[in-house]
Amino acid sequence: MDTRVENDSLGARNISSDAYYGVQTSRALENFPISGLRPKPSYVEATVHIKRAAAIVNRDLGLLDRRKAEAIVQGADEVLAGKMRDWFLVDVYQAGAGTSHNMNANEVLANRAIEILGGRKGDYSVVSPNDDVNMSQSSNDVCPTAVRIAGLMEVRKLLPALQTLEAAFLRKGKEFDGIVKAGRTHLMDAVPLRLGQEFTAYGVNVRKHREAIERAAAACQELGIGGTATGTGLNADPRYRPMIVRQLTEQLGIEFRPAEDYFEAMQSMRPMVELSGGVRNFAQDLSRISNDIRLLGSGPNTGLFEISLPAVQPGSSIMPGKVNPSMAEMVNMVCFQVIGCDTTILLAAQAGQLELNVMLPVVAFNLIHEIEILRNAIDVYVRLCIDGLKANAERCALYAENSLSIVTVLNPHIGYLAAAEIAKESIKSGKTIRQLVLEKGLLSPEQVDKIFDVRGMTEPGIRK
Repeated sequence: MDTRVENDSLGARNISSDAYYGVQTSRALENFPISGLRPKPSYVEATVHIKRAAAIVNRDLGLLDRRKAEAIVQGADEVLAGKMRDWFLVDVYQAGAGTSHNMNANEVLANRAIEILGGRKGDYSVVSPNDDVNMSQSSNDVCPTAVRIAGLMEVRKLLPALQTLEAAFLRKGKEFDGIVKAGRTHLMDAVPLRLGQEFTAYGVNVRKHREAIERAAAACQELGIGGTATGTGLNADPRYRPMIVRQLTEQLGIEFRPAEDYFEAMQSMRPMVELSGGVRNFAQDLSRISNDIRLLGSGPNTGLFEISLPAVQPGSSIMPGKVNPSMAEMVNMVCFQVIGCDTTILLAAQAGQLELNVMLPVVAFNLIHEIEILRNAIDVYVRLCIDGLKANAERCALYAENSLSIVTVLNPHIGYLAAAEIAKESIKSGKTIRQLVLEKGLLSPEQVDKIFDVRGMTEPGIRK
């Protein structure tokens, strides 16, 4: 293998001649063969956006040679277009604060810029990873900023998926509005409601979570870039902070703002915890809804079977004809993983000390991962499950008519205790509530027909 020799403060290293990374990335690859997990694409893109913006601002401030700056920008644009991604290699579990990830980006962009200027990779006298690509920066302000940007980039993709899910549930709410079914509380018979009311509630719930996630994501628009090593801004021009925020706003089309306090922005993972918490809150409700769908579709002969789920694959390797609620099961598992990611973020966020939280690499991976898998799960859930749900109207009507809790409509007429006696007798005798009321002459047949109209029980009011 052809190699080149690179040096850092620890000594010399042989690097493959074709590699765009350099000596510090090489050390990280050797030190952290942990998971095989590489940085998420949006984290790479966010980091490269920062490098691109810094090169432009430092050029405009007269601090970075124009030719170097333009070469760095060209290299960054190539990465953002999808090139050279295979050279961002450092494991998710790495040295604290993201120094290895930051240097991986610095080295890749430096070596590409060197090529653009006609040099050979590794000749850092042409473009330096530290002095040029990393000018006015530290891993300590680059990586927290990159996580915020990557989180916002992922939320941009998540929100339309949530709108699609919300709309799918609301469509089913309209489609199922005329179907009366038994209510269930504590998994026991309760007063009737309409299947459409259940599904409309799911849609409303998704909307409320979508709005909460949007609010939580807004915290990530405050950027601490320009704080450099500890928040003081040492080695950065005082004009750099507002200029790079404006440049990032222009590049990404997101309205960023400079940090109110650069020390707080570096010390605290608050925005990431807030965003992750919003995603986690949605995941717990989405898992609950998926549990409902699995339960409503259970059967077909020995379960509720109030709805039919689309068959997407055989459900058993031994039981012929069995079909399982596979998509809802998948969503449950994704939601559990999201909650696990959020727990990791929470633990990492409280583990910071003084001027820095060194656990940031694991925050970066888990925040992006949870949003990414949730978005992907929602996409297939809507297409392969929710859109194809069918109501089993006869089964719903049967349960509604035979629900013990329709006795509740008798409360205003004969009182709670007397109605409870009717319910107990119904269980013991096997007769319906309607039969017993007529046999005992408690109400006229006309009153019974009106009061025991199960469709009417699904609206507010006292049945008379």
